[in-house]
Amino acid sequence: MSKSTIAIAEDGLPRTESVFRQADAALAASRVPVQAAISRDTAFDYLRAFITVLVVAHHSVIAYARISPDVGLRHPLHPWLAGIPIADSHRLVSFDLFALFNDTFFMSLMFLLSGLFVWPSLARKGGARFLRDRLLRLGVPFVVAAILAPVAYNAAYRAVGSDAGGLAFWREWLSLGMWPTGPAWFIWVLLAFDGIAAGLYRFAPALIENIGRRTLSGLRHPVACFATVIFVSAVVYLPLRVAFGPDSWVTIGPFSLQSSRALHYLVYFLAGVAVGASDVELGLLARRGSLARHWASWTAAALGLFVAYLAVLVALRPGSAALALAPPARQLISGIGFVVICGAISFAMLAIFRRFMNTRTLVLDSLSRNAYGIYLVHYGFVLWLQFALLPAPLPAPIKATVVLTVALAASWATTAGLRRIPAVGRVI
Repeated sequence: MSKSTIAIAEDGLPRTESVFRQADAALAASRVPVQAAISRDTAFDYLRAFITVLVVAHHSVIAYARISPDVGLRHPLHPWLAGIPIADSHRLVSFDLFALFNDTFFMSLMFLLSGLFVWPSLARKGGARFLRDRLLRLGVPFVVAAILAPVAYNAAYRAVGSDAGGLAFWREWLSLGMWPTGPAWFIWVLLAFDGIAAGLYRFAPALIENIGRRTLSGLRHPVACFATVIFVSAVVYLPLRVAFGPDSWVTIGPFSLQSSRALHYLVYFLAGVAVGASDVELGLLARRGSLARHWASWTAAALGLFVAYLAVLVALRPGSAALALAPPARQLISGIGFVVICGAISFAMLAIFRRFMNTRTLVLDSLSRNAYGIYLVHYGFVLWLQFALLPAPLPAPIKATVVLTVALAASWATTAGLRRIPAVGRVI
């Protein structure tokens, strides 16, 4: 954006008053130009990298949480195939809270961030080239991650005392009737969502552009955008939660998806696409907009709502008086809590990073460049480290710290090394 478009303050950021005037003019326009593009933005890059670190941390500590791995998480025939593949005997309840906090928002926000750059990319490349590039960027890594997934899961197989022989593992793996891929589920779902966005660009471009124009009101009124996201998410999420429950997954071959959250994730992705279809500096995510300026209020509200959400979950726990409620009613109550807290934490994170993360540093730039690869390769490091530490008489915080530190460093170094290969560097 040129200085002729928006007055620039001494610190290099748009003056708030000028931004408001430009936003009003944009709202009066009949159409947001589809040629609008988002340049690489420090705040978005660093937030994506931060969520990647949270993913590694989540998988690192979950083995040491107190939640029982036998309640809805273990496969009845293959106990090593689980939402928590390795469960250590050393546990800490704080890790349950950390895992719950992450689970309420981090993948939803990752889909939103992934959607931000989609519309400008479609406008620049066209649908066919966009999909070819996404197949290379997402499809190829997903295939490689799927092929290597057994290497990671072999650690979980050994952890439950199964026959350590490689042939025995392969016989059991091939008898599963599916091909677990762990965290790589996000990659294929994102690719599918990109296909939906390309379809909208081809057949209904005005729909996204009109929604994008409406997000410009978020410059002054982010609460309205927040309420809209919450409402739409609740409409699509709650019926699926009542029907399938909060933790069910559907798996066909290597393709896995959490049943109740499929449309919820799509809402967040399309919200990102819509925001990215307009000028970011004139809308909800403007660096001097209301959301960023009131980051402290959004953060306090998110933390307060998370505490309230915990209270709801405790009230609905097994053995409580709330069990007198019908199961659909319990699912609706906890589902509404999830939808609200997901939006609240996501908006708070966007506000914090948009407000403060506007200066690049060498370390964070490196983390950002390698974040995608870290996401792809970390799971194997995590599971094998957890397996190696099983017999160690160490407290849970020490084990979790070792796993997180070593897995993150190893994933980071591995990705940096792989990216030196030109063909690999063009993909990850």
